[in-house]
Amino acid sequence: MHPVFVYGTLKQGFRNHAVNRGVRRPGRFTTVQPLPLYIVGERFLPWLLNRPGQGGPVRGELYDCTTSALGEMDSLEGVGTPGWYERHLVWVRLGPDQPAGANALLAWVYFGSELGFSRAPCHGGPIPEYTQAHEQAFLARP
Repeated sequence: MHPVFVYGTLKQGFRNHAVNRGVRRPGRFTTVQPLPLYIVGERFLPWLLNRPGQGGPVRGELYDCTTSALGEMDSLEGVGTPGWYERHLVWVRLGPDQPAGANALLAWVYFGSELGFSRAPCHGGPIPEYTQAHEQAFLARP
């Protein structure tokens, strides 16, 4: 099984959750390192940049995924397509109030590419969490 930290549309209750066939671990997880999370593009996508030390800890959910399920998420996220997402390992921990090293574990995360970020209009950020309000901003567009 592969632990995958999701912070955007793959979270439970969000538009792409159906692609996420992983088993959710209980609780809310947070990145150990600060990272910048933005809302970008005409689809108001959550875009996490691989710039450790910028932004703040990002909140999300942790799933245990099979290799097949991970491949389906890679396909959705455009892994390997220039301008889209790249999958890397990051340290995450349960809850935002734990000490930096407490119960930390490595998990896969999807970082938005720098190329994609430079080409898309930015609607906000850095933010600590992609919320239902962000999702609704996209869904409410004409």
